[in-house]
Amino acid sequence: MRFGGLAALTGVSLHATAGEIVGLIGPNGAGKTTLFNVVSGLVRPTRGQVRFRGARITGLPPFRIARLGIARTFQLVRILPTLTVAQNVLVGVYFGARERFSGAPPAEVRRLLQAVGLDGRAEQPARTLALADRKRLEIARALATRPALLLLDEVLSGIRAAEARALMELIRAIRRDGTTIVMIEHIMKAIMALSDRVVVLHHGEKIAEGLPQAVAAAPAVIQAYLGAARD
Repeated sequence: MRFGGLAALTGVSLHATAGEIVGLIGPNGAGKTTLFNVVSGLVRPTRGQVRFRGARITGLPPFRIARLGIARTFQLVRILPTLTVAQNVLVGVYFGARERFSGAPPAEVRRLLQAVGLDGRAEQPARTLALADRKRLEIARALATRPALLLLDEVLSGIRAAEARALMELIRAIRRDGTTIVMIEHIMKAIMALSDRVVVLHHGEKIAEGLPQAVAAAPAVIQAYLGAARD
């Protein structure tokens, strides 16, 4: 992915197997969110292709990719502030999966709000939520489309430790329900605890991939994060 003379991603190749949690890490500016933007259709890659369930989806508009089964959250949380909590989720239900329902979307909304811990706030204006609850709401709205693949962009950042632990349990529960997850995160303790595999980007290139413990000990990863090899 190039933006003019800037190479944001160069030769990056990775995959997620059904049922996995794949961690995507790297220093600021490594290209992580750009990769999510390519996968979700916000930008079209300069070269290469994106494949989902065997089909090429490169260059499809975001709404078509969402309806194929890929949902995402954003580093800067994007809710619909003038709607209630329940209405935010209802948008996801009708947009991504409306053909699956026959007059029962409110029940699905209640189920999703309960799953993310917002069942007592259904009629509250979304703009009044604290950051951690806004992140929960964004996850609920993404899940409302019934995705096979969920892309999480720094859902643990900027919140208190107890809130982060609760969101980690929610992520585990989402995976147990059968959703594949690729997540960007800067909190190394969390990404190592949650991920089955970890992929590392640096300056738009993939420099490591593997089990969390092996990646954390890789000299190239240490160099990227610390600027010097460890003794």
